[in-house]
Amino acid sequence: MNDKEAILAMLSRMPDSEWLAMEERELAKFERSGSTETLALEVDGESRPVVLLTVRGAKSGQQRRVALMRVEADGSYALVASKGGSLKAPAWYYNLIANPVVQLQDQTTIRSYRAREVTERERELWWKRAVEVHPDFEHYAARTQRIIPVVVLEPANGG
Repeated sequence: MNDKEAILAMLSRMPDSEWLAMEERELAKFERSGSTETLALEVDGESRPVVLLTVRGAKSGQQRRVALMRVEADGSYALVASKGGSLKAPAWYYNLIANPVVQLQDQTTIRSYRAREVTERERELWWKRAVEVHPDFEHYAARTQRIIPVVVLEPANGG
């Protein structure tokens, strides 16, 4: 197992509490700058842009924020519920399904969106886009037996 595979294996087994702690550290960077540019992830020596999703918690009703890889096309965004190839989807996915009207920040622009899970051909199209942005999504998919959900955000109320 190489270093990258070891990291992917660790991520896929990471408990929710550790995921949340990791997210909080990243969000602290955002709080200091106000732009998602500070949240860009370093992957294989490249800086990959992220967006900031704000969604209402399914159980708590509290606002939850999470930084996710930026996959955008024609003003819509795809969110990939990979959780590093874990056996279950990340908490934000369940929140999104329960509360599909969300806010998304891309750099300093904040807009409202409506989320919907995509399937079949539309999922294939968005999956391809996501893998172009973050090739590790393919590794995550290989690590799990579940089909990794892809959720598309489209502008709410026409924009």
